[in-house]
Amino acid sequence: MTIKILVATGLLCLTGCMAGQEALEPPKAPGDVIRFTAGRCFGACPAYRVQVSPDGAALLEPERFTSVPGPTRFTVTHAQYRKLVATLAPHRPAAGTTQVIAHGKSCERFATDMPGYTIEWSRPGQAATRLDYQSGCMDARYGRLRVAIAAVPKILDMQHMLNPKAVAP
Repeated sequence: MTIKILVATGLLCLTGCMAGQEALEPPKAPGDVIRFTAGRCFGACPAYRVQVSPDGAALLEPERFTSVPGPTRFTVTHAQYRKLVATLAPHRPAAGTTQVIAHGKSCERFATDMPGYTIEWSRPGQAATRLDYQSGCMDARYGRLRVAIAAVPKILDMQHMLNPKAVAP
């Protein structure tokens, strides 16, 4: 029994070490690392987190309903990174702050069971800037934010990694 406990403990430690390795290197190019998280919904929405560096490195960490089985590294062009920054810029809160758009917080028309999205901009040595948006918020003033969020997978050319039907049986 003691051997089983030791083996299990060792595997857990190894798994923890491996999980900590899935991150992007600190960027050498100036700019923000952008972390985009698509949360769960009541249905079959892809849930994932993607990190994009100004260097062009990107990491997709799937949670469920995606076509990739685990953390997947890919590359984005400088043009894709600039387009992502420009698309999200009008919705970026003041530097170092967090803005929450959710039912009961700056949202009047609300649909339940929709995914939440988090966008975080960070640079070494600076406080992160964060936007939390519950996509069930249907207020007209957030229409452009909804369009920007929907554009992220296309901008990063990662739609094929989010489509569970793309997985060969």
